[in-house]
Amino acid sequence: MNPATTEFLRQRFTEYYRKAVLPAPSSLEQREWGFVLFQAGSTDMRMRRHVGFSSRDELGDYIRNLIPQHTYYSTAYYEKPDAGTMAEKHWLGADLIFDLDADHIVRGPYDQMLARVKEEVQKLLSMLTDEFGMDPKTLELVFSGGRGYHVHVKDIAFRGWGSAERRELIDYVCGIGIDPSAMLSGKTPQLPGWPKRYREALLETIRWIGSLPEDEALTFLTSLEGIGKESAGTFLKKHGEIAGDIEKRPTGMIFRNRVLQALVSQPEGEFRKRLLTRAALADEPVTTDTKRLIRMPTSLHGGSGMRVQPLELRDLADFDPLVDAVVFGTRDVRVDLKFSMKMPMLGSTYELQKGITTVPEAVAVFLCCRGMAEIA
Repeated sequence: MNPATTEFLRQRFTEYYRKAVLPAPSSLEQREWGFVLFQAGSTDMRMRRHVGFSSRDELGDYIRNLIPQHTYYSTAYYEKPDAGTMAEKHWLGADLIFDLDADHIVRGPYDQMLARVKEEVQKLLSMLTDEFGMDPKTLELVFSGGRGYHVHVKDIAFRGWGSAERRELIDYVCGIGIDPSAMLSGKTPQLPGWPKRYREALLETIRWIGSLPEDEALTFLTSLEGIGKESAGTFLKKHGEIAGDIEKRPTGMIFRNRVLQALVSQPEGEFRKRLLTRAALADEPVTTDTKRLIRMPTSLHGGSGMRVQPLELRDLADFDPLVDAVVFGTRDVRVDLKFSMKMPMLGSTYELQKGITTVPEAVAVFLCCRGMAEIA
């Protein structure tokens, strides 16, 4: 980022923070804060952290004077949040956090990544409320300003959980460490949660195998570890019967079948692919970390220029980040674009050519923050 681009972004961020209402998180005086500053010509992100505030006004004044590129606060509560070392802070607990980032799920055009990650958020919220019984009023949903969403669980019951307990929860959400026999050992085939999802994924896989031409099905089955032509042929002949047992008479005994064992044991096979579509693909290290820094809602994301936008759960379906989290306008700005691209924003799609071109200010901020362009 050259000096002209850095100055342009600082001016735009200054304009936003001068007018913005900046609500503080709960228990402000127990939070640690961290800030990344604009630095012309530097590719290193150096964070100014171990900062604490005693009031919302003090926080707002600090941000308006500093004009940070990125603003974070701790999910943890500390006795002395501004102490210079973690040991001196004295940890008191932490909010439970889920981070869903499209970059960990799918690659492609930015708007398509945002649409895809929203699906994962909806699955996660359903699990937390329907399967864990969490009160929706304790869930705070935030668009990260970049490629995903954060879910803050503010229920005090989780505050004292350590990394091990949080690991159990995120493993469930992501479908990690599932015991195949346990998934089919229930007395009823209508068990909710992962037993239901597991059966659905397994049935879908078996029926997919049965839909293949016989030679393709045999080729696939014999590609499984330890499965020969005889076992593959027997499975193919009985696949309908096996699927019926799984659907109507589930029992862990089904996994005495060698082909089924091989099918569910594949770390990245057809079955696993279908199972993962039923998980909520959250970022595991964020949830297990009890001393994490998270983006401040209503701050600006320095990698996009968009607002870290708090949302009501009911508003998620209609939320469009490329409209609703954009804070800058449409005045013309000349940029030097590094490559040709399509850029959807503010309800329009801009066909941009490499080189010097004129774009709306909101698009210019996004491109410059992402390192795709410089101010011309």
